[in-house]
Amino acid sequence: MTNSKDNKTKAPNVPPLRFPGFTDEWKQTGLSSYTKKITKKNKGNSITNVLCNSANLGIIPQSEYFDRDIANSDNTDGYYVIESGDFVYNPRKSVTAPYGPVNMYTGIAPGIISPLYLCFTVNNISKEFLLNWFKGSSWHKYVYSHGDTGVRYDRVSIKDDIFLNMPISVPSLAEQEKISKLLTLIDERIATQNKIIDNLQSLIKGLIQRLSCEGLTNGRWKRVMLSEILTERNELNATYHPVHSVSVSAGVVNQVEYLGRSFAAKDTAHYHVVYNGDIVYTKSPTGNQPYGIVKQSHCVTPAAVSPLYGVYQPRSFEVGNYLHYYFLNPVNTNNYLSPLIQKGAKNTINIGNQRFLKNRVPLPIDKMEIQLVSGSLSALDIKIRLELDIRASLEQQKKFLLNKMFI
Repeated sequence: MTNSKDNKTKAPNVPPLRFPGFTDEWKQTGLSSYTKKITKKNKGNSITNVLCNSANLGIIPQSEYFDRDIANSDNTDGYYVIESGDFVYNPRKSVTAPYGPVNMYTGIAPGIISPLYLCFTVNNISKEFLLNWFKGSSWHKYVYSHGDTGVRYDRVSIKDDIFLNMPISVPSLAEQEKISKLLTLIDERIATQNKIIDNLQSLIKGLIQRLSCEGLTNGRWKRVMLSEILTERNELNATYHPVHSVSVSAGVVNQVEYLGRSFAAKDTAHYHVVYNGDIVYTKSPTGNQPYGIVKQSHCVTPAAVSPLYGVYQPRSFEVGNYLHYYFLNPVNTNNYLSPLIQKGAKNTINIGNQRFLKNRVPLPIDKMEIQLVSGSLSALDIKIRLELDIRASLEQQKKFLLNKMFI
């Protein structure tokens, strides 16, 4: 392993993207010039605000992330005490943080955090600048080359003093603040975009709820058995269509394109065929849908799905499209499926393909109204996809700046 004393920085090969008017050389030093490790422990378990460091959510109360406290509240005297503005490095790897996330605590009350994390105070540098520096990837190479080998695959192993001695290049305080302000504005715009998307998704759920309540009240809608509008499709994959999976967010998607590899059996002739407009029910629990998810296939060409899935042909595309959005709401999905559960061996949850059809959903009586509702929901979905593209573009802009504005 390379000695940490040898890390004092080399001159950068590529100059950073800079604002006009800034020409001073960046100061090259070690991170330890601006940081100090936090060693204060929670003696006597005096602080009960247990925190965790999430790659996506930042530093938040443990109960919010896990829906319960993981730490033993009677034995946290070994936890570190942090205050607002302190930094925490979590060495656990994830897709969004391949070398572990570094976040800044923004809570008002002091909190405590696992001794598995590295906590440090920051001085004489813009905290927002340093936080954004850690959101980029310029420090990953150092952690990779200075980490220990032979450790858990899901966790980085690097000594605290070596981590805090990593090289960093820092501009003047005025330029730090300029960079931070730009990235903060992009973050705020992304947050606004997330609200737009959330509101549109809530609108779809609310629209179905309102229309069905009004329709059932005035007699324009009725509760129909799913077996009246869906027919199980039992066609096998004799011609070997490409294998697809069912995702909560993306629906019916090509398995290789979405997951990066195939998880299918070597021979998929016994898989079920799905056509455009078909309804697919996957019984695998996920997130807030413990009984599985229901999606309509919007694939243009036929696809194959696992024989564990149920595949159904709807009475019309519009009926299937309505069901797709109806089951988009986890509450509707759980309320529909929970009465159908049959406990199998070892108390496993099982809903057979035909039993899936043995419950009722609200549906317009008039075919024209079904088409109108389906069209309205599809229009909202198209709007959501456009807003998702805008968010992706903003995230790409930020990623570009994180890679270009830091050394």
